[in-house]
Amino acid sequence: MKLKICGAAREVTGSAHLLTLADGFTILLDCGMYQGNSHSMKDFNEKWLFDPSKLDCVVLSHAHIDHSGRLPKLVRDGFKGPIYSTHATRSLCAIMLLDSALIQERDAEYFNKRRKHVHDERELLYTEEDVKATMQQFRSHGYGKKFKIREGLEVEYRDAGHILGSASVALTIQENGKEVKFGFTGDIGRPNRPILRDPQPMEEMDYLICESTYGDKFHEAAPQEIGRFLHIITDTCLKKHGKLIIPAFGVGRTQEIVYILDQLENAGQLPDIPVYVDSPLAVNATLLYGSHPECYDSDLSTYILKDPNPFGFGRLKYIKEVEDSKRLNASEAPCIIISASGMANAGRVKHHLFNGVEHRRNTVLIVGYASPETPAGRLRNGDNHIKLFGEELMVRCDVEIMDSFSAHADRGEIADFVQNQQGTLKQMFLVHGEIDRQESLKSFLVEKGFHNIDIPVLGQEYEIG
Repeated sequence: MKLKICGAAREVTGSAHLLTLADGFTILLDCGMYQGNSHSMKDFNEKWLFDPSKLDCVVLSHAHIDHSGRLPKLVRDGFKGPIYSTHATRSLCAIMLLDSALIQERDAEYFNKRRKHVHDERELLYTEEDVKATMQQFRSHGYGKKFKIREGLEVEYRDAGHILGSASVALTIQENGKEVKFGFTGDIGRPNRPILRDPQPMEEMDYLICESTYGDKFHEAAPQEIGRFLHIITDTCLKKHGKLIIPAFGVGRTQEIVYILDQLENAGQLPDIPVYVDSPLAVNATLLYGSHPECYDSDLSTYILKDPNPFGFGRLKYIKEVEDSKRLNASEAPCIIISASGMANAGRVKHHLFNGVEHRRNTVLIVGYASPETPAGRLRNGDNHIKLFGEELMVRCDVEIMDSFSAHADRGEIADFVQNQQGTLKQMFLVHGEIDRQESLKSFLVEKGFHNIDIPVLGQEYEIG
């Protein structure tokens, strides 16, 4: 058996890991899109480290674009096999991959319009038709029940608590007269967070691919989080009479923030200001949340008995139409704007930042990881200027960071999640993290008693078993 790291190697994006069994059967764990502007990764989304037409199947951990975003290109380039996922992941992919295709079309139109006198047109990775074809290849399964891909190969999904439908992946492989347990954590969620159930431990593995996004950090605790969030809202909207702009992924982060605002509203603590969710994807995703109660934690299930709509209240408006979004940009009235994407490298939030970062009365709140080269990443890093739509803008607004809103486990939560693997694990591979954070997590895990931890580079191959 062989493992080849085909993405998310010392990067927090582009997840893809190829497992080749002894008889040549191939399994791709995730098929994510690279989201960032690193020069060394500029061709990642266009090229493969394997032949898509010879791939046998894909096993998907969850629907975030950095884990699923290249699936339509995979199909476009010749992949004809099944794509396995949880039920909720299939539902989310149907809207998220379509949204990705539409964003590419708009970006290409804008890029080509600006470059019309230069023979350098931008090509699409895939189209809406490719997305439709891709969804026909999905095969969905529930949590906690093993399903057979073929003789001698079973898969089990367990709830990873990261976003709706997210899962860890456990492969039970029978070959050469022995059994091998191969695991992939996917993105590990956080215990005691709103909406979703806590991450469920995996069964003991022989080999494990583990994420490491926040491998060097401990997140802020929940009580401090709510108080600080309220302070930022009050300071921005009531004292400075400005806009609070929150770049947030349309799936997961947006719903959590809205749910917290809904609770604050019901408790009479939310200031009397309008709240806007400006993302068509977030609108559609929020509707899907109501279709998958199997992912809810007990607190949300109880809360719904008192408030049947935990993602809506009187002063909250979901915006779909472009003209409404433009009017919101032009308005100077104090408000909260939650808009995709979380890294601010695509979507309507780029326009809100373009119109907002040069005004001292405004605040940008970063609520999770962003690649350093993206606009949100540059704001996280304290840059005085960011580039949007080809223009250099001076950052005069306040910038606040709250990683406690992150859907990724911190270093302690990662260690807790994998703790039960100590007795059986032969080798661990750290992916989906920047190298300094991975090295920090590796040292932390070694102190906890783990051994044989590797930090692969892109394209690195391993003999397994």
